[in-house]
Amino acid sequence: MAKPPKNAIGDATRLVTAGRRAEWTGTPDHPAAVVNPPVWRASTHLYPDMAALHRGPRPVDGDFYYGRRGAPTQWALAEALTALEPGAEGTVLYPSGVAAIAGALLAVLKPGDVLLLVDNAYQPSRTIGEKLLPQYGIETRWFDSTDPKAMQAAICPRTRAVLLEAPGSLTMEMPDLPALIAAAKAAGLVTLLDNTWASPLGFPALERGVDISLMSLTKHVGGHSDLMLGSASAGGEWYQALRRHSHLMGTVISPDDAALALRGLRTMGIRLERCTASALAVAQWLEGRPEVARVLCPMLPGSPGHDYWRRDFSGGCGLFSFVLKGGSAKARDALIDALALFGIGYSWGGFESLATPVDPAGIRTASAWPLPGMDPADRFGVRLAIGLEDPADLIADLAGALTVWAQS
Repeated sequence: MAKPPKNAIGDATRLVTAGRRAEWTGTPDHPAAVVNPPVWRASTHLYPDMAALHRGPRPVDGDFYYGRRGAPTQWALAEALTALEPGAEGTVLYPSGVAAIAGALLAVLKPGDVLLLVDNAYQPSRTIGEKLLPQYGIETRWFDSTDPKAMQAAICPRTRAVLLEAPGSLTMEMPDLPALIAAAKAAGLVTLLDNTWASPLGFPALERGVDISLMSLTKHVGGHSDLMLGSASAGGEWYQALRRHSHLMGTVISPDDAALALRGLRTMGIRLERCTASALAVAQWLEGRPEVARVLCPMLPGSPGHDYWRRDFSGGCGLFSFVLKGGSAKARDALIDALALFGIGYSWGGFESLATPVDPAGIRTASAWPLPGMDPADRFGVRLAIGLEDPADLIADLAGALTVWAQS
């Protein structure tokens, strides 16, 4: 199939068409013979002659060289993700979302640098800052992303980059991203954003000034809880830096996982729409329950940062949290155990609903839990990942579990 102009079509069409070059889905005699790029499993790539070997590969996807540099299945996924991110020159793929975060940070930072990291970040991101980066002589400083002056106060002459997340992990605060990005730019910092929650469909990060947009493809792109992948998309200078570092580290993803991610990508838009609508319905119902102290959902009016979400984002997803009114950790755990339609497990973005406990106090250094304005007794939360089930069934399941909580 012919490749459409990058910005001449809508997101839904781009999700269907991106990464399906004729040379990756057909043969010279029969271009675009199949719909999906086949799975190319290969460690060794063969050269037609010595002249080709001596020429070597160009530093672009699409040139055969060796399996570690990928083949059409991986290249198709990277190209499709790049097409979804306005302003991106390319996308580097990693074997997990955490690998994407670590790989991107190590491509940007050097010994002696300081990284600024939002205090409500995904816990593995915090662990990278606490345990991995110090091994390279890199210091991490945390700041409260909801305090407009906190990031600027944390900047020092050695500060090189800032890693943002929107919304914050577990407690789901939505920061004023444009203000944070502008402040980072003014200070000459490299700006990285974990954009897994909204994806480029809900927040086109590079177009809004972010230098490197990160995603866990395990979540929405895969969509079926059966793969582990991550990505980093960037414009010219930083894409080349990410690519060089990835090659030096020998980072490669499985072509089988790339094929699964490509399959999931095609339906990501409609899955996101459904999960977002269902999550909002469940959040609104929880807001009216007497057992619930607060619903932490950026899409819900009154939640932390809702006005920023409404101003800056065009979409959301099925992930949010709620806080119980009083109670104990044991009672909260009984509530989760009582759920029949929610699995107990990490991750999200699949077709199934999940529930996990929210206990952020031990992983905060620059911000408080409970959140400002909350009763200190209201400490125990639950994070919900809403899937594709009927929201009425999920609400009925939660109603029963709240009854168990009240009796615990």
